[in-house]
Formats: sequence, C-alpha cells, structure tokens
Amino acid sequence: MARRGGQERGMACREGGARSVPRRSADGACPSNRSAAPASPLASAVEEYLVYLAVERNLSDNTVAAYRRDLAAYLGFLSERGIEEPDGAECFDIEDFTATRRDAGYADASIERGLSAIKGFHTFMAREGLAQTNPTSVMHLPRKEERLPDLISIDAATSLLDQPFPATPAGARDRAELEMLYGCGLRVSELCGLDLRDVYLDEEFLRVFGKGSKERLVPIMGSARRVLEEYLDGPRFELAAHARSATKTSAVFLNKNGGRISRQSVHAMCERYGRMVGIEGLHPHTLRHSFATHMLAGGADLRVLQEILGHANIATTQIYTHLDRTQLQEVYLAAHPRA
Repeated sequence: MARRGGQERGMACREGGARSVPRRSADGACPSNRSAAPASPLASAVEEYLVYLAVERNLSDNTVAAYRRDLAAYLGFLSERGIEEPDGAECFDIEDFTATRRDAGYADASIERGLSAIKGFHTFMAREGLAQTNPTSVMHLPRKEERLPDLISIDAATSLLDQPFPATPAGARDRAELEMLYGCGLRVSELCGLDLRDVYLDEEFLRVFGKGSKERLVPIMGSARRVLEEYLDGPRFELAAHARSATKTSAVFLNKNGGRISRQSVHAMCERYGRMVGIEGLHPHTLRHSFATHMLAGGADLRVLQEILGHANIATTQIYTHLDRTQLQEVYLAAHPRA
C-alpha cells in the first residue's frame, strides 16, 4: 500500500504530487537507522519558531511546551519519511501525521492543537524566508467543533466546598485552593503561580498573570476571601517551615516540602475531594467553567465576566451564554405543561 493510505487524501490538498514510498538518504539508509547527527534544518527552524512564540508572541511556558511536544512528534514522523528540509513536507504528509495520531487515540483537542502548531510553524518558516513553500496554505483544516464545557451545579459546588476538610495545614490549603478555583474562576496555572505580593485582601482583589503573562485584577470576596485569609494566617507558615532550601518561596500555595504547589497536585486534589462528595473526575477547569456559568446565570455582565476570566476575545466568554440558554431550555421542558 502507498505510504499515505492512498492518493485520495493528497487530492484534497492539490492535484498530483503524491509519493508512494518513504524517502531515503543517498546511501539508502532510513533516517531512523542512522547514528546521531547534527540538528536538521527543520529542527533548527522549530527552535527559532518556539523562541518567536515565547518572546514575540509572549505565549505561556505551558503553551510553548505543548507546541514543542507536538512539533517534535511531527518532525519525528517526517524524519521517518526522509524529510529533513523546510520545503520537504507537503500537505498530505500533514494529513497522514494527523491520521496517525487519530488512529493512536489522541483526543480531538490534542489533534487540533497539533494542527495549529504545524500550521503556525510552516507559516513562520515561509514568512521568515526559511522555506519557499507553505503546505498548510492549501489545506482545509477541520473546523473546530464547538464543545460546551463541563460544569457542576450550584448544589454540587456547595457540597464540595462545605464538606469537612482535614484539620491540617494541607487541609486548609486544599480548601483555599478549591474556594479560589470556584470563587475567582482562576486557571490552575494562575492559582499555582500566585505569589504573596499578588494578594490584596484588604482591597479584596488578586493580581493574576494569565496566558501570555497578561496581568489582570480578579475580585476575591465572601467565603473565598475568608478561607484564603485563614490559610495565610497560620497553615501556610507551617508548610513553609518544611522548605528544604534556605530561600523561602513567595508562592501562596505550598506543597508538603514548602515549595510551590504543582498543577499535577491541584488536579489530583480536585479529583480526590470531588470523589468524596460523589463528583467523579472533577477537573480544576470544571470549577472555572462552573464559576462563569453560575455568574452569568446570576446576572453578571458578559463584558465584566470576560475581564475576570482574562479572555482576550469576547467570543470565548460567549460560550457560557450558550450554556445558560441550554439550562433555560431544560427548565422549560421540565416545567411547562405543553412542552
């Protein structure tokens, strides 16, 4: 069989040009069997692109790291086909790479992110003169399906936050983290990156650095403020005392060794406490989605909500209006006698 699973996918890009066998080097050896060699022109171009994303586009470390993983997989796929030069890849190579990931069971969101990374990379090379062609310019990338985010009900959020927490420094920390994820709508990376100097309890706001290190002010009031203050007044000092380094961290949320809490720890914590009240697979972002939906249902202005959430585009925030309409329709269908 041809290496691309047929010419049909290639025809979706442009007429002709399909290759039926993997490329090999001049000595006939497959690239994967060669000994270590200097970085290929494509690999060097990837490094330039990642620097561009970090410095000029000011994307977050997590986003750049995700793009690095996607592009490393893409370059590995191309290398197995003998493609090492910036102008070597064609659109059906990208389609085959995508199909391989789909067959391997990658989630749609991961596949879409990989395509975005590849399209951005080839566009960058063409713009910077590193390549003469851009195979993605003739591709019709799949339209991203609009997916409604997961959320929990107000009653479920109340059960989660009102459950008994361990009377330990870690228990106080966990409670404060959950309160802030739901009460302030923070991303997990924003929660983990929060420093003491960013907390203004008297003024009732936080200084948060979101995607691309963009700074915004987020209100913190009610139970979230109270629980955070209780944590800062004692339990945090106890956790900080376990620091292995003489230099104390300025992080708000600390692990058992007195260092900054990790995103993985927050994920595990959410799942653990969610399970205790019957919420399986609770994700930190579910609490952010729930915050936004419940705020909107309570009458919050969409533009204000956009500012609190740190969305660059109002269209991102508008997804929660769809959720609110869905909720209204469900209530109508359940309550109206002729629905």
